[in-house]
Formats: sequence, C-alpha cells, structure tokens
Amino acid sequence: MRLSQVFIIITALLEAILGIPFIGGTIVISMSYTPLVVMFILHVVTLALALRESGPKIGSLAGIFTSLIAWIPFVGMVMHILTAIILFVSSFTGGTYRDRSWR
Repeated sequence: MRLSQVFIIITALLEAILGIPFIGGTIVISMSYTPLVVMFILHVVTLALALRESGPKIGSLAGIFTSLIAWIPFVGMVMHILTAIILFVSSFTGGTYRDRSWR
C-alpha cells in the first residue's frame, strides 16, 4: 500500500467523522474551526503525495474545496459526506496507481 493511499484512507475517515450530523458540527465549532484548517493541510499533503505517485487526485481536490466552504452549516455537512465517499471510492479503486519504475 502506497503512502498516498494511506493518507487518502485517513482523510476519508476524518471527513466521514466531520460529516456526522451535529457531532461533526460540534467538533468544528467547539475547536474554533481549526479542524477545517487541519483537513485543508492534510488534503494538500495527500494531493502532493498522489501527484508524486501518480495516484488518484479527485478526492484530495474535493477535500480542499470542502475545507474552504465547510464553514457554511448544512453545506459543510453534505460536502464532508460527499468528500468521504469520493475518497473511499478512490482509495479502494484498483488499478489507479501506475508503475513509474520505467522512468
């Protein structure tokens, strides 16, 4: 399992937690929106790893977008859920990683 795939799974789990109604909102608001900044940083790191390893990028891009607009109450919840689904699907989709050993 590649490092970017591990990061995709971790960010998917965190997005799923933040997408739980009331619980995710309580976490975000009680910590002064700091989880959104942390998720933004994690998604940028995951995107950089995916670019380096030729892995799936759509989940990280969706996560970056979600982190930027998740401060809107119900839109944030829906976006966290959608991003978690996209990340889970992209992490378990076979054949998305290309072998770059020929370069």
